Amino acid sequence: MKVIKEHIKSGTYKPLYLLYGSEDYLKRLYRDKLKAAILGNSDQMNYSYYEGKDIDVKKVSETAQTLPFFQDRRLIIIENSGLFKSQSDLTDLLSDMPDTTIIVFVETEIDKRNRLFKLVRDRGTVSEMNGLDEKNLKLFVVSLLEQEGKKITEATVNHFLEKTGPDMENIRTEAEKLICYAWDRDTITISDIDTIVTAQITGKIFLMIDAIAQKQQNKALSLYYDLLSLREKPMSILYLIIRHFNILLQVKELQKSSGNQNSISEKVGVPPFAVSKYIAQSKNFTTKRLKEALEYGTDIEEQVKTGRLVEKIGVELLIVSFSK
Repeated sequence: MKVIKEHIKSGTYKPLYLLYGSEDYLKRLYRDKLKAAILGNSDQMNYSYYEGKDIDVKKVSETAQTLPFFQDRRLIIIENSGLFKSQSDLTDLLSDMPDTTIIVFVETEIDKRNRLFKLVRDRGTVSEMNGLDEKNLKLFVVSLLEQEGKKITEATVNHFLEKTGPDMENIRTEAEKLICYAWDRDTITISDIDTIVTAQITGKIFLMIDAIAQKQQNKALSLYYDLLSLREKPMSILYLIIRHFNILLQVKELQKSSGNQNSISEKVGVPPFAVSKYIAQSKNFTTKRLKEALEYGTDIEEQVKTGRLVEKIGVELLIVSFSK
């Protein structure tokens, strides 16, 4: 990302760019920054856009070979093409495109052995965009609020991120809701967040597991029924419950061996700011109990899939059994 910023600042660009990874917000942001810088906001004559896995690579090549009209550059943006996961003729077709053409690829998954990837790596710029770390996520939230004259404490930011999760587009949406809700005040409070911010399903699962650990059966069931009212499928909820218990088990074991939160975050695949909460929650269960929960959940899943148990009742049984 730093390299792309430098290219935009200097006005000197590579012929090929690849923006890939799991963070859609960042990919869109830098795609649009490149487009605005290369073409300006109004030049559509020298701009072409292709999307999807059925792209005609010969047509792309023909466009790439076309010189720009009354401008210095022609820009092509190609999104979600799958061209970096399979072989195509595009690598050969682009090897001799004119210096006036710039192509920006936006993808989620790539194969670094792919010929097109190697071409972009050798002749252009590859940028992996998998989201921000805890520190920069907090700065992102603060910057969104500061733009509208709002302040927020670190503890309140942490509470906000626990509700939204690390997805930057969701963070942006929820921050906008907060700004509108607290329009007449300059400080965002935890009460504002609890009132207006929509907790992601993983957040509700976290609260459900908390209720199970505290033997608050009615609360755990109420959270389950809330998710059903939001049209979440019982099997999706069951999957997330099993996944959550698995994370707690891994966190418990890793803390014994290392205790390093950054290492735990990387190995388990949860945001760094959430590790401490998983550690705290894991202390409410013994290793044996977590393994029992995983086995029970897997057994429920098998019974549902083989038609021996109704899925809605299956999840209820798991919640009731472990919150007694």
